[in-house]
Amino acid sequence: MTIEPALRSSHMSLPALDLLRIMQVSREGDRREGILLRQSRGWFHVAGMGHEAIAALAYLLQPQDYLFPYYRDRALCLARGLTNYDLALAYFGKAASSSAGRQMPGHYSSYELRIFSVATPTASQCLPAAGAAWAQKLAGNGGVVLCCVGDAATRQGEYFEAFAFAVQENLPLVLVIEDNFYGISTSTLRHNPHRLRLINEEYVIRVNGRDAFEVFAKGSSAIARARSGGGPTILWCEVDRLAPHTSSDDHRIYRSAHELQEMALRDPISTLRDRLFASGELRPDEWEAFCTRTAIEVEADYARAETAPDPDPGQVHSWLTVPHDEPSLPPLPAPSDTTMVAAINQTLEAVMAEDARVLIMGEDVEDPKGGVFGLTKGLSTRFPGRVVNAPLAEATIVGTAVGLCAAGFRPVFEIQFIDFIAPGFNQLVTQVATISWRSKGEWPCPATFIAPSGAYLPGGGPWHSQTNEGIWCHIPGLQVVVPSTPQDAAGLLWSVVHGANPTLFLVPKHIFRKRIPVAQWEPVPIGRCAVRRQGEDVTLIAWGNGTELALEAADRAAQEGISVEVIDLRTLAPCDWEGLAASVAKTGRLVVIDEDARTGSFGQSIIAELTAYPDRWSRFFSAPQLVARRDVHVPFQPALEYAVLPDVDEVLNALRTVME
Repeated sequence: MTIEPALRSSHMSLPALDLLRIMQVSREGDRREGILLRQSRGWFHVAGMGHEAIAALAYLLQPQDYLFPYYRDRALCLARGLTNYDLALAYFGKAASSSAGRQMPGHYSSYELRIFSVATPTASQCLPAAGAAWAQKLAGNGGVVLCCVGDAATRQGEYFEAFAFAVQENLPLVLVIEDNFYGISTSTLRHNPHRLRLINEEYVIRVNGRDAFEVFAKGSSAIARARSGGGPTILWCEVDRLAPHTSSDDHRIYRSAHELQEMALRDPISTLRDRLFASGELRPDEWEAFCTRTAIEVEADYARAETAPDPDPGQVHSWLTVPHDEPSLPPLPAPSDTTMVAAINQTLEAVMAEDARVLIMGEDVEDPKGGVFGLTKGLSTRFPGRVVNAPLAEATIVGTAVGLCAAGFRPVFEIQFIDFIAPGFNQLVTQVATISWRSKGEWPCPATFIAPSGAYLPGGGPWHSQTNEGIWCHIPGLQVVVPSTPQDAAGLLWSVVHGANPTLFLVPKHIFRKRIPVAQWEPVPIGRCAVRRQGEDVTLIAWGNGTELALEAADRAAQEGISVEVIDLRTLAPCDWEGLAASVAKTGRLVVIDEDARTGSFGQSIIAELTAYPDRWSRFFSAPQLVARRDVHVPFQPALEYAVLPDVDEVLNALRTVME
């Protein structure tokens, strides 16, 4: 069933009859999915019943605007231009659905309609929406971003961060709170920050979200304010959730019969219908005929969708990452003795000069400081407005990058220390790493997050000394890169910024100021290890700070007659398994150095992978050895720090062990 989308903003008044029809299509779709579920012809249903009047906001949006919905915005997404058949395909998880069966129903997405893909974790859409609003402001095209969120989710810190960033930057963002008074079974009356008066009322417009005309009128004011440069607004819309939280819930357990009856009397569809009856714009017989026709057509949509092709299980990895193009040579000054810090700084300058879509944000990245390690020194002076100091809020840094990518920008954002990314972890695993996969590649996220990492710098303590590759490499869809030379720092950074995949670019602090002669700058492909030293007896795999240990241990082992092949992994995800296997096939022995804690480390993953196949296992002459940090946090006192970290003597002993 097709309803005319509300992709227009020329209406001076609400086209109420069009909206009522869309609301009824939405309601009938909810009803049909409930029936199918009870017939065991589906797996899950999340209803938008009672929230339908919010769809009036779609009539205020222009084609360049973005919509960041949440899972009860069925009617709003229909009004924006999705069809009931689109939603039917999503209900059955079909190949032609917006996620090819990767997402649950109610997780809307359309790149063409600028409906950003819904992620389940509550409020996780708010910071990406703020990033998209930042992009709209930078584009200067009058575009706005509409972001919807449930009332329970307003207690998430990311909701506050998104609002704070929008106020700070005066962004064209309208946050729509759909307050139905419940977070599943818990009343939000005592939890809602707006009821607690924690938000400046200057930015808040209170709306009866059951009344489509009021939603349209007050939404018009908020969107006009955003479009004219007046900054963000919060539309606090009181609505009723007329159905249980999801098909896994029964709200009769925690809501009284009286409450349910009272809500039914405030049904937004019957409210709008009766108003149109009273005005003479709609006759009861016309409405009855439309409802009958709608029920038939919606049922037909679901019947057609049910027989549509299912997704191919063999394609479940598709769109997790985008294939890598062959890297080009970074256009840097003539090489000489240099450091990783200098190479990164020069590469960032070259990237920004080449592509105006590249933005840098991070804590203290603007001049005169240029980052706590000088990675961005001089760049804000040369590129004013494109190198921006971030608030002390890592979730904001990671989340806004997602929205900027959605709008076509290429953020290269700095996390001051990788140890501090924990507040941004939700955005990293919920949005950054999943968005391409869950949207069939429609919403890529070519964001680069540069983060100094690692120990071997006395005095760093527990939160300036971690690497945590075991965590980062566990996240599908995320590239993890760790250079150990200025050439690789420049070449890898050039490659990832020109790629289409999200990347953690970890810069090992202990060696990033080490001055190294550079013969020439070279392109460095993603997913290709480097042989730092040829050898015949043992394969020694390392990366980052570990390469320094590996090379020194190899020199000392040579004095004992042990020929060590040193492999610098460079890219952990994707990993060059073929390159590693080829070296082990030659030597028959393996030692891995990992600065991360031993248990669950990427070093353990390497050993597991290289011994998991019979054709590889049969080539080993001895048990592989892992030299890793003890399973303890890195302490502050230098003697304690070095006591828990891998050292050259441990590596040398491991080399001797595999030679026995």
